[in-house]
This record gives sequence, C-alpha cells and structure tokens, in this order.
Amino acid sequence: MKYKCIHYIVLFVTFCVTNFAFSQNAATNSGGQVATVQPKIMVIPYTREGEDLRTVLEEDPNKRIAITKIKEGFDSRGFTTVDFIAKLKAAKDNHVFTSDNQTDIKAQIVQMSGADVYVQAEVIIDQSGSGNSVKLILTGYEASTGNSLANKVGESGRFYTEDYNKLASKAVESCIQDFLNVMQAKFTDIVNNGKSVIVDISFDAGSQHNMTSEIGSDGLPLSDQIEAWMEKNAFKNNYHIQGTTDLKMILDDVKIPLKDQATGNNYNPNKFALELFKFFKGLGLQPAKDIKSSTIYITIK
Repeated sequence: MKYKCIHYIVLFVTFCVTNFAFSQNAATNSGGQVATVQPKIMVIPYTREGEDLRTVLEEDPNKRIAITKIKEGFDSRGFTTVDFIAKLKAAKDNHVFTSDNQTDIKAQIVQMSGADVYVQAEVIIDQSGSGNSVKLILTGYEASTGNSLANKVGESGRFYTEDYNKLASKAVESCIQDFLNVMQAKFTDIVNNGKSVIVDISFDAGSQHNMTSEIGSDGLPLSDQIEAWMEKNAFKNNYHIQGTTDLKMILDDVKIPLKDQATGNNYNPNKFALELFKFFKGLGLQPAKDIKSSTIYITIK
C-alpha cells in the first residue's frame, strides 16, 4: 500500500457580518442578536518545512485540484469565495511580505484578507492494488483566537482510477455539509455572544504597585478597578476571573465582539488590549502590553 500526502490546505474564511444590532460602549460592542451572517472564503495552501506558501501551488497539481474542489463545496452552500492566487499576486506586487518566515507570510495574508475564520484541510491520497482513494480532514478555527469551531473527516471511497479530481470531489461531498452546519452554528454563536480571549495582568519586579494598591479618584483597590472596567467593557458584560493574587490577575474567558460597530471592521484582541492599556494609563500607571494569539499580557511597571 502506498500513501501520498498532499500536505495541508488552509482555508481562510472571511465572514462579513451584516444587520448588526450592537450598541457601542467605551471599548466594545455589547448589544443584541445578529440577523444575517454572509461568509466569504479564501482557500490557501499550508506549507511544511522547506515549502514556500508563495509557490507551493505551482508545484503540485493535486493540491490545486483539492483546493478547487473544497472551494466549490463552499460555493455550493452559498459562500462567496476569494481567489487566493489573485490576492497573493497583489501582495507580491505591493511588496507586502516583509520576511521569508512562513508564519509571518501566513499572518500577513490573514490580515490582508480580513479573515475571521480559517479551515485547515489535510488531503491524503491512498494508492493501493485494491484501488485509490482520497481522505479529507477538515478543522475550522476562529482566526484571531485560534479557538476550534468544527472538525470533520471525509472519504471518497476506493476506486480503480487516478482521476483525483473526482476522488477529491467525492471526499468533499461526503463531509462538507455536516462540517459547514457545525461551523456555521458555532460562528453564529460567536457573532451573538462574542469570542473569548485570556487577559493576564501582572507586575514588573520593580513595580511599586500590586492588586491591593488603592488607585484612582475613588481610591478603590486595583483589582476592583479592573473588575469594574471588565464589567463595563467585556462583550455583553461577559467575563470570568480565574484567580487573583497580590501580584497577578488572570481572566480566562473575556468575551470581545466580532465586529466594531463604529467602523464595521473586525474587532480583534489587539484592539481590546489597546483599550485596556488606555484604562491603566488613565489610572496613572505605566503598563506594557503583549499579545500572543488569544492571550493579552499586561505588565504594570
């Protein structure tokens, strides 16, 4: 039995959300339900070590076939799709890529696309004496947080053919409907209830402050100031404090909105971190911030 792996394919999914009923507070949207979610999808290849995201499709026709068939599967459900090759060419022409690091390249394409969700698909060709088959493993993630939305395995069945176009199509057809149903339901939940980020607040070794420091015009302890701010600014006032000590507070599930009502642009952890940074500055503190995926780190100097 011989296996040929077509590596990974990553589908970056931009969901354009319309008909918002959100109300705007100081930092986030905190209103009601969303009536319509209109998705837009861009399919791009994932690269293994030694492969270049910018050229990988040129070297393997099976990858192009698989990407096309997955794209068509989304099209059949009414999703609008974006041509990755065209976006990639525009990025090259505009000298968007600032390094050859594949992680940076992927992040830059995500930013350009405005993606809210990406779907990773592993496509495997199985060649044997009893016939050939294609297996498809789909996993969907919320782009700005990395939280999983859905996963599904599809298989073409085994046939005496080397028409991988048809085999890829059968694999997509076997799982795409269930996959999209789950992903759509979870994404709609994000639209209505927000997406989760972690907030880790600590103090520099030389800081003169801690969580019990009485700060601000009302003289409340800093831990209470933070909780009051979160209650006002977390999406629909939804947050959870994992624990608080004199030198640290961890909020392990703070909800932020999908879209910014004022601009209609994607709302991401960077924007929430900026509002939190300004809150600490307003208290007369000297914060530093760092964002890694869905975790916001605030260090008070």
